[in-house]
Amino acid sequence: MTRASTTARTLADLVAAGVLPPTAAGDPALAQVARDYAIAVTPDLLDLIEGAPAGDPIARQFIPTAQEATTTSDELTDPIGDHTFAPVRGIVHRYPDRVLLKPLHACPVYCRFCFRREQVGPGGDMLDDAGLEAALDYIATHPDVWEVVVTGGDPFMLSPRRIARIVAALDATAHVAVIRFHTRVPVVEPARVSDALVAALKTTRAAVYVGVHCNHARELTSAARTSLATLADAGIPLLSQSVLLRGVNDSVEALEALFRALVAARVRPYYLHHPDLARGTSHFRLSIDEGQALMRALRGRLSGLCQPTYVLDIPGGYGKSPIGPTYVGDPASDGQRTIEDFRGDRHDYPAR
Repeated sequence: MTRASTTARTLADLVAAGVLPPTAAGDPALAQVARDYAIAVTPDLLDLIEGAPAGDPIARQFIPTAQEATTTSDELTDPIGDHTFAPVRGIVHRYPDRVLLKPLHACPVYCRFCFRREQVGPGGDMLDDAGLEAALDYIATHPDVWEVVVTGGDPFMLSPRRIARIVAALDATAHVAVIRFHTRVPVVEPARVSDALVAALKTTRAAVYVGVHCNHARELTSAARTSLATLADAGIPLLSQSVLLRGVNDSVEALEALFRALVAARVRPYYLHHPDLARGTSHFRLSIDEGQALMRALRGRLSGLCQPTYVLDIPGGYGKSPIGPTYVGDPASDGQRTIEDFRGDRHDYPAR
């Protein structure tokens, strides 16, 4: 069933598409959520929704609920410290060897758990020509910057001409070895992955990677897999970033299906993020113990190609830390260590 031909951007649009009940427009809590946080659900995703957010992993990611009106005391407007580490507009410089370049804050869809939900949306900050030049100048004058992560918002919402301008400038900066784009587009609006976009990503020197955000195997439709193949066939390495979300992928079976489907589509699972402390997102968060148990259950069950690093972006801008389970026991009196295998059995290993 085709629910809509255009992106749904209001509660009324979602009611018309049949993914919210008619009573939703009169719900004051839901109306407040719609005022506070942007809404956008592409036709590709609307057609994937099979039920209410409470029971459907696609709807849960993109359809607003009244739960978002609840903000807990530990939630933050800037959970990973973007503003703290922004030396110039459009740049976040948290790590010594890499920066984020954020040319825009618009997305094809707005995830209900987004850690930048206070910044993104229609009319969100976009770098004009002067702002983009200032950001690129910052990169050019900081020779310690080895990698530039182009993010936002979603940089694949830019025109191929503007993407090509960014790529060319970074490719011409000798100390930038890697240009990485982070995007939802190949999964949520695959038709945007055009020959012109692929051509815009071509470089003469620097390596280009594309990191794709995908959280559930059902997102990898035939159209999505075709768009990913277009990028992979052009020689662009593909990585994935996923978020561990209650009610979306918080089971061994869901994560196994997701990571297998990604690898089959030539996308290497890179990070599984523990959810950030963004306002109104507590209903998505698992405990770290629950996340570690899921990662432990995947070990041995999945090829190493399918194993992402489970990470927490420490609130305040202190960066990502791996928080997966450990398999190394404390040293014995003779210095020997015990190593746990994927079945849970322990084995001695010499100290040296």
